[in-house]
Amino acid sequence: MFVQIQNTPNPNSLKFIPEGKVSEVGPVEFLDSKNTDNQFIKNILSIEGVRGIFVYDDFLSVNKQSDVEWEDLKHIIISYINEHYSKGNKSIIQKAFNNEAKKDYNEIEKKIINILETKVRPAVARDGGDITFHNFLDGKVTVKLQGSCSGCPSSTMTLKRGVENLLSHYVPEVKEVISI
Repeated sequence: MFVQIQNTPNPNSLKFIPEGKVSEVGPVEFLDSKNTDNQFIKNILSIEGVRGIFVYDDFLSVNKQSDVEWEDLKHIIISYINEHYSKGNKSIIQKAFNNEAKKDYNEIEKKIINILETKVRPAVARDGGDITFHNFLDGKVTVKLQGSCSGCPSSTMTLKRGVENLLSHYVPEVKEVISI
């Protein structure tokens, strides 16, 4: 299987794009192998220097420690990807996976989530990451950055200049966007 590798704005994150489906349930981030039964995820997280994995519909991004070189990791990651799909697996995360419960949102929160889903997430996904709504309280939108965005040097500027300006334009009640 051919696995394409793309750089991201975060020098400690690479985006791996296999020819097959990656996640059947949407975006999921893994930071600790103890929190999953998925053997593929456990294998990647067991590689010395890997800090986390973010899986999306058609890619996964891997975050590494800054003192480890990508040349020491890329071939091992690609090997695990190839091994996983060569066993007949159609994806890395199957539909049976359940990450979190659904929540009821008020009208303002629904507007914010819609803007994040339609205007922000696709752009962030191109860079190997994800942004998800956490809550809205007293004019402050709290979001969670995952994948390549987690720990990215330019994520603060993206939040303030990009996401905050966009949300406050469409939803005047939004005064600030912060990341958890």
